[in-house]
Amino acid sequence: MFSRLREDIASIIARDPAARSAWEVLTCYPGLHALIMHRWANWCWRHGLKWLGRFISHIGRTITGIEIHPGATIGRRVFIDHGFGVVIGETAEIGDDCTIYQGVTLGGRSLSKGAKRHPTLERGVIVSAGAKVLGGFTVGEGATIGSNAVVVKEVPAGATAVGIPARIIVKDAQSQRDETAARMFAAYGLTTAADDPLSKALHGLIDNAATQEHQIVMIIEALKRAGIGCETLPELEKFDPAQLNKLVE
Repeated sequence: MFSRLREDIASIIARDPAARSAWEVLTCYPGLHALIMHRWANWCWRHGLKWLGRFISHIGRTITGIEIHPGATIGRRVFIDHGFGVVIGETAEIGDDCTIYQGVTLGGRSLSKGAKRHPTLERGVIVSAGAKVLGGFTVGEGATIGSNAVVVKEVPAGATAVGIPARIIVKDAQSQRDETAARMFAAYGLTTAADDPLSKALHGLIDNAATQEHQIVMIIEALKRAGIGCETLPELEKFDPAQLNKLVE
């Protein structure tokens, strides 16, 4: 138990630049306290002491503001940063080296007792502040869930999920290598590939429309030089692609 506690403290110090000492982490980090109490509650749960496990979980929630069901499975070196408002359901499984920020819910969408209702986070997943991951699917190794995203389907390994409902950004090999190099401290899950794919698509459509408008103007000028008359349409409000791009940023 003490070796695992030392491992947890070292992991927090490595990932949080605000952590100044092991003593500070041990005494002042509610995420660590919640995990310690969860281990007690989970031991009771697995040994048939269901009520005692739930009661310890309830005490942990009262003290830390973090609610972890005693039936949840949590791996090593998991870091719940700040943590207030985190809810982790009964059948949730969290792999080693995951990071979870405040306001996160790992919840279920089914009422079937005994079924896998809550998500599985594989190794190294980052779940950003306010995100809701709902359902009995898997979030792949090294994936990132953006702030306030609502995820209701599987996320591939190394991908980023953003938006409501969450849209999946799958990184290419080069960006994945760059991302891996910056993952030791990814503040609130903010990464280099967190652009919303819908926003990217809108930028692409605006740029394409601007290019087409420019081509139409060139065609009209060429026809006029050739002596071919063109019907003049009522002038519309001028298209400003730069302004539209700012609106969808």
